Amino acid sequence: MLVFDWDFSSDQHAFDQWGINDMGLADPFVGLYVRLQLVETPAFKRSLEMGERVRVPFLNVITQHPKNLILGTLGATTTFVVFYLMTVFALNWATTSLQFSRGDYLVMQMISVLFFALTIPGSALLADKITGRMTLILGTLAIMAFGFAFQPLFGAHKSVNVFVFLALGFSLVGFTYGPLGSVLASLFPTSVRYTGTSLAFNLAGILGASLAPYIATELATHHGISFVGYYLSCAGFLSVVALLFIREKG
Repeated sequence: MLVFDWDFSSDQHAFDQWGINDMGLADPFVGLYVRLQLVETPAFKRSLEMGERVRVPFLNVITQHPKNLILGTLGATTTFVVFYLMTVFALNWATTSLQFSRGDYLVMQMISVLFFALTIPGSALLADKITGRMTLILGTLAIMAFGFAFQPLFGAHKSVNVFVFLALGFSLVGFTYGPLGSVLASLFPTSVRYTGTSLAFNLAGILGASLAPYIATELATHHGISFVGYYLSCAGFLSVVALLFIREKG
C-alpha cells in the first residue's frame, strides 16, 4: 500500500528516490537474517568429512566444469528475460506508448504477480514427477509460444488484454523459476555445488536481465511490439537447446 500512497501523492522524482533510498535500507538486514538462518546440508557435511573441500571453488567451477556452467547459464537465461520484460519493460511501455496511467497499470501488474507465486509450487510438484529439467523445458517451450502473444495482447490500450498478458507472463516466470534451483544444483558436484549454482544463476541474470529491457525497447520502438515477442521466443529456443544437453546428476 505504501507504493500506491507514494504513487498518488508524490511526483515521479520523489517516488524514484523513495524506491532507491528507503527500500534499499532493508537489504543488508534481510541478507544478514537469511545468512544466519542457513545451515549446511547433510551432503555438504559429508563432503567436508571426506576431505573434499575445494580451496578456491570459483576457479574449480571455471576450469573443471565450464560446459555445465555454460549450459546452466543459457538454460536459465529465458526465465530472467521474461521476468524483466514483464516488469521493467512492460511498465515503461504501458505508461508511455499504450498511455496507461502509472497508478492503473501498477494495480494490474501487482495483482498479476500473484500468478507468479501460484505457479511456483505447481511446477515444483510437477518436477518431482517428471524431473526438474523436463519441467523447465516445458515451461520454456510455453514461453516461446507466449512470445507470439505480444502483439495481440500488449499492442493496444485494452485493460483486459493487458491483464491477461501480464497474468500469463508472470505465470510462466513462476513455472520456470520453481525447478530452476534444483536443475542448476544438479550440474555440479557437492564440493562446488553452491558456487556453481550461484555462478550460473547470476550469469544468467546478467545475460538475460540486464539487456532485456533495453533490447526490448529498441525493438518495440523501431520494429513494433511483435518483435519483442520474437526476441523472447529466440531466447527461449537457446535455453531449450541448452537444457536438452543438460544431464541431471541428482
